[in-house]
Amino acid sequence: MSSIFARPFGRWLYPGLKTNGFGKGNGMSHLKGLKLAQAAPVRATNDPVTRAREKVIEALFEQKALANSKIAGTEYVVLHDVFRKNEAGERVKVKVPKRMRNGWFTDAHGKLFFTLRYAGKSIEFAKDKNAIEVSNLSELPAVLDTLIDAVNAGELDAQLTIAAAERGKMMRKSG
Repeated sequence: MSSIFARPFGRWLYPGLKTNGFGKGNGMSHLKGLKLAQAAPVRATNDPVTRAREKVIEALFEQKALANSKIAGTEYVVLHDVFRKNEAGERVKVKVPKRMRNGWFTDAHGKLFFTLRYAGKSIEFAKDKNAIEVSNLSELPAVLDTLIDAVNAGELDAQLTIAAAERGKMMRKSG
């Protein structure tokens, strides 16, 4: 019975090993050749304003790519990973096209407008102004570049914070 509880490593299992099974012995330490340091992983930004900016900028870049593809007459497809069950019933990761909605629309008079949505709501750029009028689709990428610069400069931080807070209240209510 005592052989069951014997250590299955060290000199007894590996006769050529020059340690006592706990890493101590007359051999050179492998860790001495490594650069050791105290470190902790960096977490994603905890700042909700920075997170909101990043999400809006990403959405604006997608809208710009979508607008450029509409202007060129091509189809814009973004693939993202989702998990689905295959024929054997196993969960597998597959790439499927992401559903892209236009951020622009034409009104009853034929004018083109762009609206920015965040947290399920349309963002107001000024009091009771939730859209940007664009003369035609070919000018939309330049308008989107201006919006990206405005978001980077923090000009929409107040609106994004309010929209995120309202979204949070709505999500917590549904309990």
